[in-house]
Amino acid sequence: MGVRHTITWKAGTVAEGFGPITPPDATVLAAARERQGRLTKPAGALGRLEDLGNWVAACQGVCPPKQFDRARVVVFAGDHGVARHGVSAYPAEVTAQMVANFLQGGAAVNAVARVAGATVRVVDIAVDGDTDPGVSAHKVRRGSGSIDREDALGPDEVAAALAAGRAVADEEIDAGADLLIAGDMGIGNTTPATVLIATLTGTEPVAAVGRGTGVDDAGWIRKVAAIRDGMRRARPIATDPVDLLRVAGGADLAAMAGFLAQAAARRTPVILDGVVVTAAALVAEDLAAGAKAWWLAGHRSTEPAHALALKQLGLEPLIDQRMRLGEGSGALTALPILRAAVATLAEMATFADAGVSTAEAADPVDIRK
Repeated sequence: MGVRHTITWKAGTVAEGFGPITPPDATVLAAARERQGRLTKPAGALGRLEDLGNWVAACQGVCPPKQFDRARVVVFAGDHGVARHGVSAYPAEVTAQMVANFLQGGAAVNAVARVAGATVRVVDIAVDGDTDPGVSAHKVRRGSGSIDREDALGPDEVAAALAAGRAVADEEIDAGADLLIAGDMGIGNTTPATVLIATLTGTEPVAAVGRGTGVDDAGWIRKVAAIRDGMRRARPIATDPVDLLRVAGGADLAAMAGFLAQAAARRTPVILDGVVVTAAALVAEDLAAGAKAWWLAGHRSTEPAHALALKQLGLEPLIDQRMRLGEGSGALTALPILRAAVATLAEMATFADAGVSTAEAADPVDIRK
């Protein structure tokens, strides 16, 4: 895995092989752990919050860490040809309609972002319809191919999608984003996501397929068949992440993979969302070995494939609220926990600062009394 390719996108040449990723700063991680031991609390009393705060400090390269000033959600929108074959409870037209809803601030991601202290951007990568020019600058095509019977993308299109995701990450980080969240919007997108995850984890379709938007039993059977056929086409090229995205992914999934890999290359932490984003993350880890060190799993969705992908990546989700919406909503719901981890490590007083005695300073107890 991690095969390096050179691709052409627009007027420039882009090497989408990201190379080995530099991990978060181990020296700062050690300093954060040492500081946790000096804060006014029993050792380990904040549980996983301590690990999260240490991770943020290592990602930022400074201890104590800084609270996030510009947490940014990017929702990648794209349609999939497989949606025409009865694998979703909603018509494909909903994708373009939801893009407009995002722009008007009326979606779940907008509502949760407001309380989590984040802002939202939507990017039309492959919506099968016209969208606002302000979100379609990186558009690759109108809908990806139906992966159960044809390739999702052509070679130039997968190159363009990867480069688009990379460019969007650069745009956001250059504009000051210090935490990124990838979200997804696309009717039928859990089908290619499940194909990617089941292929890369060696799982049979029936064990990986969920209900997506809420399909009935007949729809679930159609979805299982589509994923089975997609996996049959994907398995021969499973060790080549670019070819896998081209055959069995889609423009939005390829863009998300490029986005996640580039965020890691730019040393910017990411909270992963649900099954679609995590499918892209699995491929991104093959594109950029070590990228997962820069990612945190926000939540565990109800899609069976999501748990499979998280296990493969070795990531433990922060929350489990039985969510399956996508859009970045689960990751955003977890964001306040990460903010709390930063606040406790950065803002709590040490025993010395507060004049509080440590356990070691207490008088020994005479057990004979």
